[in-house]
Amino acid sequence: MFDHLISKAQLERFYAHLSSRGFAEIRPYAKGTTSLIFRAKLDEKNVIIKLQRPDSPRQNFAREAEIVKAIESFGITPPLVAYGKFEGLEYLIREFAEGEIIFYADLEKRHLFEIAEKTALLDRLGLDHGQIQGGKHIIIGKRVYLIDFEKANWRKPKNLTSAMAMIFLNDNYISRRVREKFGIDGTFLEEMKQELAEYKRTGRLSGLLALLSCI
Repeated sequence: MFDHLISKAQLERFYAHLSSRGFAEIRPYAKGTTSLIFRAKLDEKNVIIKLQRPDSPRQNFAREAEIVKAIESFGITPPLVAYGKFEGLEYLIREFAEGEIIFYADLEKRHLFEIAEKTALLDRLGLDHGQIQGGKHIIIGKRVYLIDFEKANWRKPKNLTSAMAMIFLNDNYISRRVREKFGIDGTFLEEMKQELAEYKRTGRLSGLLALLSCI
């Protein structure tokens, strides 16, 4: 999977480095624009390992690790396990978020509430994720998790409004499935726009949660 991105010798050295730190069952999982992603186990925990791609000059895992550490007690994202460097390449390890990305998941009503509550919490913390509308960074399982804070920053946040627009208001695969499943009509969408405008003005979440309870 990674043959053209990292040499076999360097990959083997990285595996040996991780094994020396107690990680087992290390295997390739996916690749991103700036990272190579692996699955592994640490004791009984499933973990994700993000290694900076050798062809990527960007080094921002240290900042991402700081952000994850700052918010992990709120249950928004899986806990950080480790941050380090290997042969000049950054890596970040966190617990694995069990579930499916929102693009593929079968959303239940409780998921909608949890998404609203967790994105609103991020807003109150003053942290903007920056990539919520892409649909790849919300994991739906027994719990809802937001992942990959690589582009997040402490700036004016718009997490909840971005999430609700993606799920309900925009015309995309996710919103079409949600509208069909829950029988959402134009009246609901207009009320959603009004509640989001109220949220942006006042920060009050109660009206939006009351609207979601009507689904």
